[in-house]
Amino acid sequence: MTSLLSFADVWTASQLLERTQHARSTPETTGWTIETLAGRMVELSGPAFLSAACSLVLDAQQNDEPVAWISACPSVFFAADAAQAGIDLEALPIIRSLNAHTAARAADRLLRSGAFGLLLLDLGHNPQIPMALQGRLLRLAEKHSTALVLLTENPPSAPALSSLVSLRLQATRRFLSNDQRFICELHALKDKQQAPGWQLQETFHGPLGLR
Repeated sequence: MTSLLSFADVWTASQLLERTQHARSTPETTGWTIETLAGRMVELSGPAFLSAACSLVLDAQQNDEPVAWISACPSVFFAADAAQAGIDLEALPIIRSLNAHTAARAADRLLRSGAFGLLLLDLGHNPQIPMALQGRLLRLAEKHSTALVLLTENPPSAPALSSLVSLRLQATRRFLSNDQRFICELHALKDKQQAPGWQLQETFHGPLGLR
């Protein structure tokens, strides 16, 4: 059996914490949940997508759902931000991958275990994943009721990663005047379960290092 180590370096998120000295504040509320995303392939992009993604991680952990973060990018989230948000870093494995294809293959192995309530794949700009592999990931996510969230850096004008994406969201940031807080807004560009165009908001204390 192929080990995950053949795909990437596997870290614990607490190891990332040692790489940064930035102290951050705590999100006040959560605007979306793994319960509503269970069994769906979601694409999340935009300048505030890490803020939204970490809120989802926190929601999963508060509901005792195991989470894994797979990254095909040179950098990941600021671990200090995540810790200040209440995320249990020791319980969040970070899997570093060479590219989007190997990240998806790693996700395939994790999904087959049926152990995860949430998998996040940080794929960067214009990721390339074969449709057959995407289809397998979606079937496994549906089978095990796993929320499969693909983080991309594609602009809203670009098409969705594929037709298999059930929900596509753009996360933007709006700073409040004379305040250290900002609003993270989620805009639904595509939604197969209801009409797109809906929005959710979440308030964060800033400044945050989450992109």
